[in-house]
Amino acid sequence: MAGFETVVTLKDEAATAALGARIASALEPGDAVLISGELGAGKTTLVRSILRALGVEDHVPSPTFTLVQAYETPALQVSHFDLYRIESEREILELGFEDSLNTGAALVEWPERGVPERLGSGALRLTLTPTGEKTREARIAGPSRWRKALA
Repeated sequence: MAGFETVVTLKDEAATAALGARIASALEPGDAVLISGELGAGKTTLVRSILRALGVEDHVPSPTFTLVQAYETPALQVSHFDLYRIESEREILELGFEDSLNTGAALVEWPERGVPERLGSGALRLTLTPTGEKTREARIAGPSRWRKALA
């Protein structure tokens, strides 16, 4: 049940970075940010923007093959999951998704592939849709506490 919903037009990568910074500013331990969209929609670009805003300076690869990457930021530990290759809910639990929420926050690409509803029920959900060569539409829904950062 979403307490907050909005649609944001992302005109370019700078707009995506600005959205990532706003998400980072409100990210707290226990948060899950679930990012959906087709291949090439900008999911990893948004995750990189969030991590950069949290102070991660290292290269941020897409964890398509490792499935999860952990980052220590000055504010909190953040785990970046890519569930594209996940085939069952059991697999994401084995990757430590629940633990990541107990110790920090989780950024999840392809959440529809395996995030158990009970673990994603209070999540911030974003769906990125390409609307042009560089433009994207971001449909955002989540708990009402996100309204201030993302409205």
